[in-house]
Amino acid sequence: MELDNNNHSVFLMYYHLILVIKYRRKVIDDMISNRLKEIFEYIAPNYNVILQEWNHDKDHVHILFKAQPNSELSKFINAYKSASSRLTKKEYPIVKKSLWKDYFWSRSFCLLTTGGAPIEVIKRYIESQGEKL
Repeated sequence: MELDNNNHSVFLMYYHLILVIKYRRKVIDDMISNRLKEIFEYIAPNYNVILQEWNHDKDHVHILFKAQPNSELSKFINAYKSASSRLTKKEYPIVKKSLWKDYFWSRSFCLLTTGGAPIEVIKRYIESQGEKL
């Protein structure tokens, strides 16, 4: 396993982010998804975030990304949602017509950690510390 590092730490932090369109409106096509991805890649370096994988359905996106321990994920996600909402509605007027009021993304999101060993393996490893094997 290849780990990331900075001046004071070694880490490997993968996240799976799911963002849903408000009211599950089906407004994402390939062109809009590509634009949403471009916006993500533009904002990500400011928060020490690196996109790994991107895919979409008509009403939501799935994003796999790496981050660093100093990444402020909630601030990054809010900045991304705000910028992508504003730009998408501006650049694709048809999207704005499909939405209610000025909402683009749902207020909530799903963020999951991913990768590494299963939780049970990590628990057993921690429990066994100090024991002679």
